[in-house]
Amino acid sequence: MFKEFKTFIARGNVLDLAVAVIIGAAFSKIVASLTDDLIMPLIGKVFGGLDFSSYFVVLGPVPAALAGSTDYAALKKAGVPLFGYGAFLTTAVNFLIVAFIIFLLIRAVNRVMPKPEEAVAAEPADITLLREIRDELKKKAA
Repeated sequence: MFKEFKTFIARGNVLDLAVAVIIGAAFSKIVASLTDDLIMPLIGKVFGGLDFSSYFVVLGPVPAALAGSTDYAALKKAGVPLFGYGAFLTTAVNFLIVAFIIFLLIRAVNRVMPKPEEAVAAEPADITLLREIRDELKKKAA
């Protein structure tokens, strides 16, 4: 079983996938920082200093210690049920950024990579033989 596992791990695709997952995790942190620290504050500034993380609706009882609090993270940590549409909006922006960057990467790779030449499918032998018979019959008829 260990030998089979070792063979599985040694495949190129598995190693490529592992590298992609590690790079993807690091990339996701960069995109999260880009969104949280740069883009969302700019959007908030344009819309009058709004902080999207503080947009939520409380759906349950709030502990007395946090009564009147607008700190989404503290309320969520306390187990208060929240409808956090501001946090969702930030996550959606993260997704759009990642999707756009992946689109640009794939587009660039497709432009750089040579296009495979379309292989001309060889005609089956029986079709070739039938064409030759047809052509011979046409010659005899003319």
